Amino acid sequence: MLDLSPGAAVVLDGREWCVEGCEPQFGRVMLVDASDGRRMRANLGMLAHHPNCRQSSRTTASRAAAKGRQEPIESDLTRHQRKLLKLRVAHLLEVATGFCGGDPLRPGPGEPKPCYDPGVTTLTQRRWAKVEELTRLDKDQARVLGLDRVGYRTLIRWEARRRRYGAIGCADDRWLRPALGHLTINEQVREAIYAVHGECLYRSRISMRTRERLIHQYVREQFGQEATGDIPSYETLRTAWHDWFGSGGGRQRYVRSAAKSTSGEHVVIHRPGQVVALDTTVMPVKVRETVFGDPVSVHLTLALDVCTRSLVGFRLTLVSDSSIDIAMLLRDITMPLPMRPGWGDDMEWPYPGLPANVVADFAGHQVAGLPFFSPETVTTDHGSVYRNHHLVEVERVLGCNILPARVLRPTDKQAVERSFGAIRSLLFELLHGYTGVDVADRGEDPEADADLTIEKAEHVIATWIVKVWQNRKLGEHAPSWDPKGDHSPNSLFAASMAQGGFAMQIPSPELYYELLPAHHVQIHHERGVKIGRLWYDGDALDEYRDEPSARGGKHKRRYLIRSDPRDARSVFFQDPKTHDWHSLRWKGLPPGDEIPSFGDARVREMLTAARKSGLKPQTDRELLPVLLDLLGAHAPVESWKSLPKAKRTEITRDDARGRAAAADRPVEQPVRLVEPKPAAAQVSKRPMVAEPRRPQQARDIDNAVDADRRDRRAQALQQQAPLPPPARLGEAFRRGNLFLLTNDEAADSTLAE
Repeated sequence: MLDLSPGAAVVLDGREWCVEGCEPQFGRVMLVDASDGRRMRANLGMLAHHPNCRQSSRTTASRAAAKGRQEPIESDLTRHQRKLLKLRVAHLLEVATGFCGGDPLRPGPGEPKPCYDPGVTTLTQRRWAKVEELTRLDKDQARVLGLDRVGYRTLIRWEARRRRYGAIGCADDRWLRPALGHLTINEQVREAIYAVHGECLYRSRISMRTRERLIHQYVREQFGQEATGDIPSYETLRTAWHDWFGSGGGRQRYVRSAAKSTSGEHVVIHRPGQVVALDTTVMPVKVRETVFGDPVSVHLTLALDVCTRSLVGFRLTLVSDSSIDIAMLLRDITMPLPMRPGWGDDMEWPYPGLPANVVADFAGHQVAGLPFFSPETVTTDHGSVYRNHHLVEVERVLGCNILPARVLRPTDKQAVERSFGAIRSLLFELLHGYTGVDVADRGEDPEADADLTIEKAEHVIATWIVKVWQNRKLGEHAPSWDPKGDHSPNSLFAASMAQGGFAMQIPSPELYYELLPAHHVQIHHERGVKIGRLWYDGDALDEYRDEPSARGGKHKRRYLIRSDPRDARSVFFQDPKTHDWHSLRWKGLPPGDEIPSFGDARVREMLTAARKSGLKPQTDRELLPVLLDLLGAHAPVESWKSLPKAKRTEITRDDARGRAAAADRPVEQPVRLVEPKPAAAQVSKRPMVAEPRRPQQARDIDNAVDADRRDRRAQALQQQAPLPPPARLGEAFRRGNLFLLTNDEAADSTLAE
């Protein structure tokens, strides 16, 4: 109900008006603007039904501590004031019930006192007895306890406020005086403080003393020497700076980033897949690569559903990730996770409303208990792996919106940032090879403790996510419809399915090709297509060698070729008529033989080495010896450990990326990785460490070198003309007669000449 008595204040559309007079017989009220004194006649019905009309707390608040402010609470008091408040409440409870605790079933020592016994005294008698008791207190002690001026009416007022507001109602309003600001700071000094703050935002960090000198300089140059006398003390300026701009403990680069203007809009997340946050960090566990068996660090990329806190995807990459790794991670989010060997029935698809056998029929395999969906919005930081044309095109193909976080503001994706810390404490700290938070907390030799390969580490993380993380109770995250309930990522996803349903869309295997980088080229009638300075060819191009593409638009008359940067041994061509995908082999590969995989970085290195050596190849077959040399074909077994760390890392990275590319392909391609043959067990101090695959890889390279040499020798012999058979012994003597005499006339003519 509005109080429209003269002197009352009402707030109308955000402006405060004071009631000057009210004429209820005419249904009118005269309002005066509190800021400029402007008068306005208003109708009582309009004020009663206006949606933005309310009573001002400045005149209607029943407590002085709440006028024009928020209602006070006990946490606003200091520790000493809370002790005094507790003492006042004990006195009031003793007056009301005869017991200081207020509970007759739990009396204190000597309770109830005869003068406070509710069975023989009235409430008025107990109040007068309390006044007499407080009067007998020492004056200094009573002043310290805030009980020196307590009378009969004070007890009544305290009790009424306690019943209405609780214990805080007994607090003295003088304890919660309003903050009046800094009265000694005038408009000129205020302008100088804000000007100096804006200047310091783009400077290197300076001390408060330097800021004070800049404030004095600004006031002196802008308002004259006389105005400097109104500048308050250093302590006042320091306090005002802290109140207006914070403690100033942040780093300058982060402070400048936070000061940038934003749209002011917020994303309200209420369904799975609405926002998926991606981030990459170095996994704090050393693992062993499977080529040389060296301990290495790998990068862990997580995909977190912000609504349910489900870890819907992850990737382990050696050295660093690339755009193709992130593209395949987004593809993993849209596909159901297959059950792995060793996983029990408790890790199968658990969500009610959609039976596991139905999902398995659509997917073609048993599905693990991990949500899958098409992400609507992807939030990432500004790393180079996320900001490139390829990944933007991938997100367009998947139908995702891109919502980048602000620069240097990790709080915009704090959910995935916090997930890294949770995985560290719940899983990584239990594994051998854990490196700690930083170098100071690192163990004596975590590299020697490493006993997991990259494949085993990936299996451990996948098992832990499905079995532990998805069923783990969330500590601080809860939905708005049940903020006090116990929830896990799986329970939140099941609740979302019950509320809004679940669109089970499993992408086709051809999605792999659509997410690869695209190249628009023409088909050479003899050499095929040129991708990344290498030529690729296959039988699928025979029908289109002599005719341009029928495509229009920007890439008119050019064919679309897809390539996987992780494996440059082949590219992929889609038949324009049947829309089937075909693999095109590199023309430098030996026919019928297999070589280890190599990526785009190895191609650039091969071309650079060929150019430096003065080689001008006519065909790609002439580049194969250079490639095999880079792959380590001529490195003897004794020199494997003496290879530089960077060289071993490059070889291992090519092998890991090739295996990842082979695992992501929907079907087996003609160019495939060579699986290692089982080797005999060897005695080792660490039996759990996997056997290095470098011997088998070296044998594969040697076999490729031998095959290439045989092919070259055969081609050279075919190009040479056939040699005639050698003459028989005495053939020259059989051609003429040794006893035949020459013609005399011919001999004489020869002598005359």
